[in-house]
Amino acid sequence: MDPNYDVICFSHLRWSFVFQRPQHLLSRCAREHRVYFVEEPIWVDGPNRLELTVSDEGVRVVVPHVSHAERDVEGVQAQMLKDLLQQEAITRFVLWFYTPMALPLAAELSPLAVVYDCMDQLAAFKNAPESLVERERELLRRADVVFTGGLSLYEEKKSQHDNIHAFPSSVDVQHFARARAPQPEPEDQQWIGRPRLGFFGVIDERMDLKLLEGVAATRRSWQLVMIGPVVKIDEAELPRAPNIHYLGGKSYAELPRYISGWDVALLPFARNESTRFISPTKTPEYLAAGLPVVSTSIRDVARPYEALGLVRIGDTVSEFVAACEVALSETSGARALSADRFLADLSWDKTWREMQLRVEHAIRKRLEGDPERALGRIATSQGAVETQNIAAGGR
Repeated sequence: MDPNYDVICFSHLRWSFVFQRPQHLLSRCAREHRVYFVEEPIWVDGPNRLELTVSDEGVRVVVPHVSHAERDVEGVQAQMLKDLLQQEAITRFVLWFYTPMALPLAAELSPLAVVYDCMDQLAAFKNAPESLVERERELLRRADVVFTGGLSLYEEKKSQHDNIHAFPSSVDVQHFARARAPQPEPEDQQWIGRPRLGFFGVIDERMDLKLLEGVAATRRSWQLVMIGPVVKIDEAELPRAPNIHYLGGKSYAELPRYISGWDVALLPFARNESTRFISPTKTPEYLAAGLPVVSTSIRDVARPYEALGLVRIGDTVSEFVAACEVALSETSGARALSADRFLADLSWDKTWREMQLRVEHAIRKRLEGDPERALGRIATSQGAVETQNIAAGGR
């Protein structure tokens, strides 16, 4: 099959926000294809315009700037997209969705295939638009192939599509393995005492703040290092204590330096609707860094990580503290060997290759088996315009 096609991706996440699943996958895609990463609009006082920049990974980041006074927001974005296709001479392309809310923007486009990479149950997130559930149903009807970011999501969605595949979060082992060797201490962490128990990722409604507060109060000598942006919750809600340290967001490149100075890595997620289907990318990243990991009983962490003895689980403050104490006391040798055996079969390169094969199979199926569909548009119902403040989450 002719591999010369472009990829137009619609995402609820900003490319520059946190380097996670979309960035890992589409950076690899961009090595062979032109990738256009279409973000949610930025509201401006001036005229409507489309901003196009190229990331360090070679991904073309597309940001609609839409006037506050604009009434037909989706119509304006759809026209911007058609203009972009003309300006960039995009004729053969795959549509790749992370957000179902973008479906109407592509209503007049004729793709080679439609991909839905379902990385989260977005409808369960804070501020999710009311129409998201129906938009997702429609996207599942239109998609040629569906991927899920974890096993729980796959089990939830598998009856809704006949070409759906689970691709749990993978890992760049080499990148995080740098943390196993001594690294220069970052300035904002070097003054923090030991032992250090750390978390990196988005700090939002999925974080169990009461658990964090309880652990800090129960073990005042432990230093809890929290790395990541605070999103969708008021920073005033965060527990404050002398041994809790919020260091803000860090780049993907910086993470191994911070992790190398930790003694235990944490996954202190709340157990609620927003975490029911999450599959944290950071779990294998922590393991690649050589750290013991303690988590709450998130389903996609318990399977397979707890079952394989790679992660300890605790939900109450006392259980979580006990798990951390064991993690602090253990020697790293046997655990590191077990982790490395598990990680040996994981890589984002491998994940992308397998996903790419399924996308190209979907293209062939359209072109060979259903040529009318291959030339047809993605007709969608035009729902009410809603701001997409779904989630900045992930990782």
